[in-house]
Amino acid sequence: MKNLKINATAIIFLMFVLCSLPVYSQEAEQPIIDQKVKSFLKERGRWHDMNVPTSDGQLLYNLILENNYRSVLEIGTSTGHSTIWMAYALSKTGGKLITIEINETRHQQALTNFEEAGVAHLIDARLADAHKMVPELEGPFDFVFSDADKGWYRNYFEAVDPKLKVNGCYTTHNISDRPGGWNSDYLEFLMEQENYKTTVNSKGGGMAISFKKAK
Repeated sequence: MKNLKINATAIIFLMFVLCSLPVYSQEAEQPIIDQKVKSFLKERGRWHDMNVPTSDGQLLYNLILENNYRSVLEIGTSTGHSTIWMAYALSKTGGKLITIEINETRHQQALTNFEEAGVAHLIDARLADAHKMVPELEGPFDFVFSDADKGWYRNYFEAVDPKLKVNGCYTTHNISDRPGGWNSDYLEFLMEQENYKTTVNSKGGGMAISFKKAK
């Protein structure tokens, strides 16, 4: 009985200690991420190296946040402008993303940018050939941003489609809905997909936004 009493006392003490410890809170961390991301993007100014313009970064952020997406794939990191916008949104939905870049110089610069922006812990950045890696990814994903080699856009879409959840969203950069515009053949292909609803946002660099309605 004496040992039982001692054990019970130890358990109560341990519970008291655990309850007294600070609890990790996403809400508590969010103001820190907000400050770091906003400060980094402001100081960074204009982006080059085939990065998206700010309006497209904001669009990606809005799509993820408004639809509460949590599992994101980016094909084509460049030096990470779009990635940071998406990771920023994921910091609020509780998600993470995989991003793929084939160029080592851009990949290394992106890693530095992720650290400075305070979102590196939300990003699985891979140096790889997306032609080979994308088909090998398991998924599932609920949001995809495709911004790599344009001649491979359809191949990327067909590889990811089975891994994209219903009600998920597949976005593609540098798309125009004007006659003879950028990647018009690919846009026509998207429009033919009966289980997707595709629209084009013409601001910034042009974005095809395809919501998956059924398998």
